Amino acid sequence: MNSAGHSKATAPRGLELTPFRGLRYDPDRVGSLAAVTSPPYDVVVRPDGLHHLQSADPYNIVRLILPEAGTPAERNAQAAETLRRWRAEGVLTPDPEPGLYVYEQRDGDGLVQRGVIGTLRVSEPEERLVLPHEDVMPHIVADRADLMRATSANLEPLLLTYRGDGSAAGTADLIERTAGRPPLLATTTEDGVHHGLWSVTDPADLAMIRGELSAHQALIADGHHRWATYRRLRAEHPSPGPWDHGLVLLVDTARYPLRVRAIHRLLHDLPVAKALKALDGSFRVRRLDVPLPRAMDALAEAAEQGNAFLLTGDDGAFHLVDRPDPALLDRTVPADRPEAWRTLDATVLHATLLDHVWRVPDDPAHIAYIHDTAATVDKARRDGGTAVLMHPVHEDVVRDLARQGVTMPRKSTSFGPKPASGLVLRVLDL
Repeated sequence: MNSAGHSKATAPRGLELTPFRGLRYDPDRVGSLAAVTSPPYDVVVRPDGLHHLQSADPYNIVRLILPEAGTPAERNAQAAETLRRWRAEGVLTPDPEPGLYVYEQRDGDGLVQRGVIGTLRVSEPEERLVLPHEDVMPHIVADRADLMRATSANLEPLLLTYRGDGSAAGTADLIERTAGRPPLLATTTEDGVHHGLWSVTDPADLAMIRGELSAHQALIADGHHRWATYRRLRAEHPSPGPWDHGLVLLVDTARYPLRVRAIHRLLHDLPVAKALKALDGSFRVRRLDVPLPRAMDALAEAAEQGNAFLLTGDDGAFHLVDRPDPALLDRTVPADRPEAWRTLDATVLHATLLDHVWRVPDDPAHIAYIHDTAATVDKARRDGGTAVLMHPVHEDVVRDLARQGVTMPRKSTSFGPKPASGLVLRVLDL
């Protein structure tokens, strides 16, 4: 037992998903459910995005997940007071009984993703039950921990995936049947995604879900910092207690494959002409005077043969960079990792290009990580930096490396669609 009074589990256990009393917006007290939702906190990266969400509705969830004040302590105190006030006013109200929640996202391109929201027992790393695939930044974990302590709440679920056995009976079938009933809530957000939420409270259904999940591992698809935060808070508090669990969405990717997208880099202080000149002799570089979609097609084709990147900046063209010099890779890529890690585009980008060729430090002053491809291109061409566009990694590669205990360079992948924040919250005093 550690100094906080927490004792570790004495026997190995599987994934344990527990019902909880969700805290949800009263639709009669807000403009619309869509107007109070937000993308996850780390996707709302620009002030204009934050202020857009704040103006959408005075009760938008960003006022809790990204409070604005002069100091971190003031921000967290403000979030706690806002949550207390919204509960007292009945803007946020608890569901009458504990349950798990079936959550559906559906877009206009035919994607349907369904999963189960509940509170998951926070396992130890050595249990190998929840597998990270990226490293975390300690200051972000500390920031999220301060917010969770102040609010005594999990304000948004992280996204975990597992691989079900594909049987007709079981959790997948229950999810399908549940999604055929009238939902607790349904809304369409401004990105065109339709969201639905249903509660599951029948003891037999809950037992079946719990039993099936106990045989599985989960991969963190989105929310590495929140999972690390859950682990920190669990270690700080006596057990058993509410900090033993954290809010998650679990998706069976055997039934509902996630979309895996790349996260692009914007190098603020490196003009594209200088970036290209530094590559002379170490990579093949081809200029492409084509629109963005055709350039991305060329990147995908080149990525099938090996490491490939697409660069653009204020010259208005795309530059396909591939076929790195093998000797350069041997000198710059660490040799103490599996081959699948050593050949990742993100590995070569960071170990070879950023660290060795371009000598760009990996910090916010020099590099921005942007999910949207067109936005990355526009910003590079407008501001004079270099956009490095990436090709996505396949989920199986991510999962296999995670099972080996190997983490990828941070911001290597973007799994989605990500759960909307604001549909269901967990407060620890319920």
